[in-house]
Amino acid sequence: MKARRLLLATTLALVVAVGTACGSDTAEDAAVRPDGTVDLSQVTLHLGDQKGTGLQALLTAAGELDKTPYKIEWSQYTAGPPMLEAINSGAVDFGGVGNAPPVFAAAAKSAIKIVSAYQSGKDGQAVVVPKDSPLRTPEDLRGKKIAVTKGSSAHHHLLTVLTKAGIKWDQIEPQFLQPADALAALTTGRVDAWAIWDPYTAQAQQQANARILVDGNGYIPGDVFYVAGDKALNNKATTAALRDLLARIGRTHTWVNDHPEQWAKTYAELTGLPYDVILTVVKRGRYLDHQLNAATIAAEQGVADAFSDAGLIPRKVNIADYTDTRFNDLFPAS
Repeated sequence: MKARRLLLATTLALVVAVGTACGSDTAEDAAVRPDGTVDLSQVTLHLGDQKGTGLQALLTAAGELDKTPYKIEWSQYTAGPPMLEAINSGAVDFGGVGNAPPVFAAAAKSAIKIVSAYQSGKDGQAVVVPKDSPLRTPEDLRGKKIAVTKGSSAHHHLLTVLTKAGIKWDQIEPQFLQPADALAALTTGRVDAWAIWDPYTAQAQQQANARILVDGNGYIPGDVFYVAGDKALNNKATTAALRDLLARIGRTHTWVNDHPEQWAKTYAELTGLPYDVILTVVKRGRYLDHQLNAATIAAEQGVADAFSDAGLIPRKVNIADYTDTRFNDLFPAS
């Protein structure tokens, strides 16, 4: 009897262990049919979003969320870095970010990959100052308190502006703040300038009477990226859903370029930002999807090198190691 009980206990322990080890594959097992095709109705995508990219607003405005063959669960973030932390952990499968967050994630050896790229203009990437500020040129930023979100696209833009002006990073007083706190700091005079991206640039202009000291033209590559987690990309079912999603995003970008006012209306409704602010953002640039080619990867490598050369990330990174080109066929060559 003792032997039988011991055998039963051992068997149960093995069942629990095997079940735990295979738990992450359960969704894939349920969605992948015996013939190798994927039943997308059995897939749930966990998507990250932020006001700066407005992925949910984009897809909603274009009608691309009406009949997705898979389920979607959304998580909202104030900026790219915390979203990529969630993607690294496996809590989120996919999300859109600027050019700097993937660099910081790569430097931290995160389990993420850049899977697609697009451009939407450089006018909205800016360093803004109060309208009556004495600061008139980038050279005037030396020694000033500048708000910026650490690890964001604005962080890279600010670094590049300073470098071209002959100012070292340690010659300013960076104030690492999230957008809402940075806007408050600018309006109350606690910082001299704010490095930020749209729609916050437009918000600062219209609601805080801010002035653009310098925008992104001539300073940044201008690429925005969609990033997926290694866990999602290693799952056949999730990858199939991501392929469908990326095709929808491509169609959505085309739709938005042709319907700017309608897009701005939906974007404003979903983000809570004023329509006039969003319309300014929309009119600054059109969406231009392109493949992750050698030039795009090299440009992002330049972003990574700028941060490592300035000592702002702990190690040099090879961006090609954090890029997955399997979806390139969905987009035109740049």
